[in-house]
Amino acid sequence: MRAVTFQAPGEVLVEDVPEPRILDARDAIVRIEASGICGSDLHIYHGRVQIEPGFTIGHEYVGTVIATGDEVHELGVGDRVLGCFQTACGHCFFCRRGWFHKCDSSRTFGHGAALGSLQGTQAEQALVPNAELVLRRIPDGMSDDVALFAGDVMGTGYHAVVDSGLRPGDVAAVLGLGPVGLCAVQAARAVGASQVIAVDSVPERLRMAESFGAVPVHLSEGDPRGAAREATSGRGVDVCIDAVGDPRALELALRLTRKCGTVQTIGVYAERCEVHMGLLWIKALRLCSGHANVIGHVDSVLAMMSSGQLDPTPLVTNHMALDEAPEAYRLYDRREALKIVLRP
Repeated sequence: MRAVTFQAPGEVLVEDVPEPRILDARDAIVRIEASGICGSDLHIYHGRVQIEPGFTIGHEYVGTVIATGDEVHELGVGDRVLGCFQTACGHCFFCRRGWFHKCDSSRTFGHGAALGSLQGTQAEQALVPNAELVLRRIPDGMSDDVALFAGDVMGTGYHAVVDSGLRPGDVAAVLGLGPVGLCAVQAARAVGASQVIAVDSVPERLRMAESFGAVPVHLSEGDPRGAAREATSGRGVDVCIDAVGDPRALELALRLTRKCGTVQTIGVYAERCEVHMGLLWIKALRLCSGHANVIGHVDSVLAMMSSGQLDPTPLVTNHMALDEAPEAYRLYDRREALKIVLRP
């Protein structure tokens, strides 16, 4: 089968690789019909996340079940499904508490040996371990483009908002308006934020955030700190979501947030970075971090997308063939696309 493989920083190829096979009674094999290129895929592409050359990448996927293990009873061949970006066992200390993203046996699709050696989903087929927990049937009438978001990007934006403790009437700020940041804008509005300040330096992304009901503020040409003060009688925002994963964004988040507020760092951090602990301490801020508990939120996200409360449709800017993946990565790396959907 054909699959997108990492070769070296800045280089991916579409190659012939072996088809997956059932390895465990709880496995399923999915014929991939759409997969997404994610911001975290760029960390692999840039060499920030170490991965073995030749490994199949990608972790966003929808498709049809074509085979199941003997212990898979809730899903069947022919079911149209979406998948979460990582797996979980469902019974360890963390899973029993609903923290599926911290499962002792978790594996992340397309991230090499460091995260479980689970081949990625930018391919014609994918093996899905513990399928009944990781996969969900796609609701009738929901498009591939929309369903694709539930297993990662919208789930991550929703997690950022829920985990921050944002309450109806709160004022939020979102730093970084890539797909995750824009999904966080939608989620914050959906759970009742009275105002969302959306910060970025790309005009098209600022306009999209505004169309979602946010107040757009250009990072350098505008005044994010002034906007936060104006919206809150000088206090600062109740919640600030760093959807960038950069020390400068974290520093700005600390400054935008009111005393006893919450800074939610959902952007990917792969290296050491300095944190202004004096500012964090004197303001008594709550700092939340880590990747999202997408498995824990996927049913809520699907329900909200089905009802139209969350709608990622405008975020898909490009459809490309799987064989065009090298150009798709270059396009995404140049920030000339917001979300690219690959189809085998």
